[in-house]
Amino acid sequence: MFLSVSDMFKIGIGPSSSHTVGPMAAMNSFVDILKADNKLDDVARVTVTLYGSLAYTGKGHGTDRALVLGLLGERPSLIEPEDVTKLVENVIEQGVIRLNGDHKIPFQFDTDIVFEFGEPLPEHTNGLIAEARNQSGEVLAAETYFSVGGGFVVTRDEIADFSNQGVKYPDVPYPFRSANEMLEMGKASGKSIAEMKRQNELSHMPEKEFKDTLAGIWAVMKDCMDRSMSTEGQLPGGLKVKRRAKQIADTMQADKMRNVKYAHSVMDWISLYAMAINEENAAGGRVVTAPTNGAAGVIPATLRYYLEFCPGASERCVEQFLLTASAIGGIIKTKASISGAEVGCQGEVGSAAAMAAAGLCAVLGGTNEQIENAAEIAIEHHLGMTCDPVAGLVQVPCIERNAMGAVKAVNAASLAMRGDGTHFVPLDSAIETMRQTGVDMLSKYKETSQGGLAVNVTEC
Repeated sequence: MFLSVSDMFKIGIGPSSSHTVGPMAAMNSFVDILKADNKLDDVARVTVTLYGSLAYTGKGHGTDRALVLGLLGERPSLIEPEDVTKLVENVIEQGVIRLNGDHKIPFQFDTDIVFEFGEPLPEHTNGLIAEARNQSGEVLAAETYFSVGGGFVVTRDEIADFSNQGVKYPDVPYPFRSANEMLEMGKASGKSIAEMKRQNELSHMPEKEFKDTLAGIWAVMKDCMDRSMSTEGQLPGGLKVKRRAKQIADTMQADKMRNVKYAHSVMDWISLYAMAINEENAAGGRVVTAPTNGAAGVIPATLRYYLEFCPGASERCVEQFLLTASAIGGIIKTKASISGAEVGCQGEVGSAAAMAAAGLCAVLGGTNEQIENAAEIAIEHHLGMTCDPVAGLVQVPCIERNAMGAVKAVNAASLAMRGDGTHFVPLDSAIETMRQTGVDMLSKYKETSQGGLAVNVTEC
């Protein structure tokens, strides 16, 4: 399976790629199946049962609402965030839903969506089963979906192949599935990681579509940051978490006007950019999975740091940055996971930091070996990080954690640039360590809100 840059960077809505975007896409698929089989008009009832992490943190992550939107036919990349509440509330109040926006059936929000708090489905912790029945109660269609991180959704029949996607080389000019293969292909071809990744992309899409895709990804990232830095208020969900990005931005701008400048101010800007995106994500705004919604702030913050603070920086290098980051993200997803429910936050913020560090190193002129070193440094120092969202919301500690991840990414790139690319721990070893750590990690630390800060912080 070829993981395109548009797979790693999906445009969608918050607060979660695995718990919001994925379930919404799953229901899009389910409705499409009913349409393709000419069964949509015969449906009298639809039920969806959530398992594992989707059940435990589904309320806080808006999974139930995402299911409704998907059944309505709304698409993650196209829906306007401001329409979400109205669409869902109409279904709740009226007790009916229009499948694909057309076929009207009764729908009880509190009973037709079932949160199963028992054992998760054996294939993956983020599982759901959708069923459609006719007026006589006969099953017209049933499908099991797994939301495997970053908005990726697979069926029960597909998950085995998806989990072992690294076994077969994808049909691209440079089919690296590990960091070592990536470096070896770079040596043999004389090409940079971004150049190889670019050739892979162009083997699957026309150049104009490719360029438009990357430009669109960066435009959404920038807009998300700017929108959040001009928005005040309180985040939804009941924790009464106050948005801080605008206040911090205003303070930073005031310091600039007064010529107040500390050496560490650059870290404040990086943190601001990352937090701004994740506040917008927590509010259900439009974001880009990078590689997940929970870690959406790290890569854009690092890229904006490059453009605004690095001498000689150019918007022309955005493509190089995103391609390099995507190449690293594809290796991590192939060899381990980017899912917090599967391996903890080391797979989300840790992966994002590795991708960001690689991208920054690339645009600063780093060699392939230095880029691989930067990614390894970043991911190594996130190993063991748990996913323990308080109240099941992508707010605490997720928002600040993105700030820390972005700062680490810059640090990792800087350290790698000071070396010649040789280092003790290969990136592949660090990725495998992350995978093994995720396997050993107790489920209460993997996006279930049953351990860590989620149980040790008093909700106010």
